Amino acid sequence: MTKALQNTLAYAPSQAHHRATPAPPARPVNLVPARLPPGWRLSGPVLLLVLWEIASRTGLLSPETLTAPSTALVTGYDMLADGTLLPHFLASAARAYTGLALGVLIGVVLALLSGLTRTGEALIDGVVQIKRAIPTLALIPLAIIWLGIGEAMKVFLIFTAVLVPIYINTHAALRGIDIGHVELATTLGLTRREFIRKVALPAALPGFFVALRLAVALCWTALVVLELINTQTGIGYLMNRARDWGQTDIIVVGIIIYAALGLASDAAVRFVESRVLSYRRTLGS
Repeated sequence: MTKALQNTLAYAPSQAHHRATPAPPARPVNLVPARLPPGWRLSGPVLLLVLWEIASRTGLLSPETLTAPSTALVTGYDMLADGTLLPHFLASAARAYTGLALGVLIGVVLALLSGLTRTGEALIDGVVQIKRAIPTLALIPLAIIWLGIGEAMKVFLIFTAVLVPIYINTHAALRGIDIGHVELATTLGLTRREFIRKVALPAALPGFFVALRLAVALCWTALVVLELINTQTGIGYLMNRARDWGQTDIIVVGIIIYAALGLASDAAVRFVESRVLSYRRTLGS
């Protein structure tokens, strides 16, 4: 045996041992940022208010153009103390949440009928898609002719605005149910009602809560426009009247109220979602 061959055979076991040694496990890379504490979600709005206040106090924003937040808060407190603000706030809240409740209820029912039956999809889905393409503002003339200029018209238009996102997202969630769950329900012999209660509704909840977050914002967005149409109550009415008199502080009060209600409504939906869907492991948890 040659010396070169002996060296090769002597080296081979060590090389095999080297290849068999497992590599150290790779260190996992966290691509998802940690979830922020609840209070940190307000850091952006608070920073905006601080910059706004600084710009007002340094003269970059004149009071005639945009009132400082501190001035608007004082004005809002005075309006609340003298009883001017509360009746208008309650009127706006009643319109917004009545339309929201109707939109959520009817939207879920239509999504169930369309998402779980072929006949329902044939009759309902196309109609909702047509409404999706028609802006809510375009329906105002017809709604006034049908329902007048009272509360029914405003609630109806808020309802139509809320209906679309509720239906679209809930319907998509129902259509996205894992076929394995459907086959398992069939194997277990679940009735139609049991399938809806135990499989369809739980599967649709994530999409429903996404839709609900959109809907609570839309109900207030639609209300802002509707309260400018021949009404004597509501936050929008106060803002419209303040515009005629150049009272920017009252206009800013209305904007702050709408913003606060939007944030509070979204936070309420997030809270309910976290409790109802606590079994899910969400991103950043």
